[in-house]
Amino acid sequence: MSLPDLDTLANRLLAQDRPHESRAALARAITLVESRRTDHQALARQLLQRIMPHTGAAQRLGITGVPGAGKSTTIEALGCNLTEAGHRVAVLAVDPSSTRTGGSILGDKTRMERLAMDQRAFIRPSPSGGELGGVARKTREAILLCEAAGFDVVIVETVGVGQSETVVADMVDLFMAVLIPGGGDELQGIKKGLIEIADLILINKADTDPPRAERSAREYRNALRILTPAHPDWTPPVLTASGLNNAGLDVLWAQVQRHREVMTANGERAARRAGQNGRWMWAMVNDRLGRAFREHPRVAALAPALEARVLAGEVPASLAADQLLAAFGL
Repeated sequence: MSLPDLDTLANRLLAQDRPHESRAALARAITLVESRRTDHQALARQLLQRIMPHTGAAQRLGITGVPGAGKSTTIEALGCNLTEAGHRVAVLAVDPSSTRTGGSILGDKTRMERLAMDQRAFIRPSPSGGELGGVARKTREAILLCEAAGFDVVIVETVGVGQSETVVADMVDLFMAVLIPGGGDELQGIKKGLIEIADLILINKADTDPPRAERSAREYRNALRILTPAHPDWTPPVLTASGLNNAGLDVLWAQVQRHREVMTANGERAARRAGQNGRWMWAMVNDRLGRAFREHPRVAALAPALEARVLAGEVPASLAADQLLAAFGL
């Protein structure tokens, strides 16, 4: 990717009256912020500074769930409902990365074919690149770029269940867990973790067995009663729906809107975003420091042999860390 002209890219990104041009600029801008090239990263930071006044207005929605819960089907149906109602919807779907090429494996434009063809929607499948829990390193910046391009609903879909859930929950306004009726005892630990951080729980595929779906919803509501809510003004609702049949998604969106109203009125929405921005800053500091450390010439020269000795049990990890830090100058 060649180095784009900053003014041209920013102007095209913000050209909401020319949606085709803006969408093309958005795709290129996200590619820019995802790049690891030093010159691309420097330009990306300038671009983000330029578009900051045009960000922040969107509803940021994070969606996760157990494998097979129908997340993509539900997101597509919800997204189409929203575009028909006049919204502009961006979906940032973080895919697992191919260990051979680093590219996306799942390909959400294929899984959400109808939404991908909608001119009021934008879908970006991003390879996770092996980052924590499958969350792409630059998803936060991509959210800002989507907002600057005029998308008023930004959905971040995670690849599965794990540490990525806590990372995504810390970059959105509302975090939703999509589950299936029943699910088996083997998922109880996963479910408990999701319940503790979710702002809303959706029992999907309710059309397959409505009584079982309602029983599951009651069980989760009972579980929530013994947990202390993240905020006293909001108890996570437990809803049933069918993404496949587009049933119950109007109620889901009404709850998303209610959450926004409640949390805006009590100041929690602004406080949550402020806290996220602060943690984001330090995460970026840690990321840059980590890369600078690993790429330092003396550290890079010493690390392979030293790591091999640690793996072989010849040197304690603490001593090896001391030697690498000394090589860095600490």
